Amino acid sequence: MAKTKLLIVTHEMSPFLELTKISEITRQLPQAMQEKGFEIRILMPRFGNINERRNRLHEVIRLSGMNIMIDDNDNPLIIKVASIPAARMQVYFLDNEDYFQRKYVFRDKENKFYADNDERTIFFCKGALETVKKLGWAPDIVHCHGWMTSLVPVYIKTSYKNDPTFKNSKVVYSVYENCFTETLHADLHKKAVMNNMTADDTKVFENADSNTLHIGAITYSDAVVLADEKIDANVLKFVKDSNKPTLAFNLTENFENFYALYEEISNDELVSIA
Repeated sequence: MAKTKLLIVTHEMSPFLELTKISEITRQLPQAMQEKGFEIRILMPRFGNINERRNRLHEVIRLSGMNIMIDDNDNPLIIKVASIPAARMQVYFLDNEDYFQRKYVFRDKENKFYADNDERTIFFCKGALETVKKLGWAPDIVHCHGWMTSLVPVYIKTSYKNDPTFKNSKVVYSVYENCFTETLHADLHKKAVMNNMTADDTKVFENADSNTLHIGAITYSDAVVLADEKIDANVLKFVKDSNKPTLAFNLTENFENFYALYEEISNDELVSIA
């Protein structure tokens, strides 16, 4: 029997970048699933404060060299990789000089939210899917963690829905506590449109605040994980009203509940997308 292929997409993971609880979950969950026989791939941005030498990152030449188009601009994508020896897992890092080579992650040294966090998000989400395509690896489940991955579900269900790499993929989105009060650029929903999409596909992202990103991701996902105790009430209501398979906040031993959720959606017919 073929192994279930699980793709983890996240903006942080221990030990490379530790900002919130996301970093611990994205470190422990894939290892737990690997121990249950899953085949794992992990993708995250290569933010400038990730130490390449200490973490032994190196460029993957065969994957690098792509360009990601945003707002009519070509942005080169460099792929790097590092291993976690204790878990025999590889983590792929998406890099771009303009978007990620900074000393800080989402805010500058004055604690000001970066004005181009919208384009950084688009670049990461598009780049993640193009990287997986280039790997020639078709995931059964794509599990997105945190707001910076929120465009991955809409891309998979629209632009990539007939792509052999993703046409059978089920998407899970983990909702965490809001970690910013600002809004992304007002044109996020326009810039995010790509091939085989229309403006209607991204209209749900129009307000571009944290709640909107969560709700947009949930809209296009097959299942939802409530991964925090402090999720906004409006987002919780949206999840409940969506009637999608939902995993409540509860980190069980060996992530047995996540395993059960993956099995449930893998065996079900594709959930209809609103």
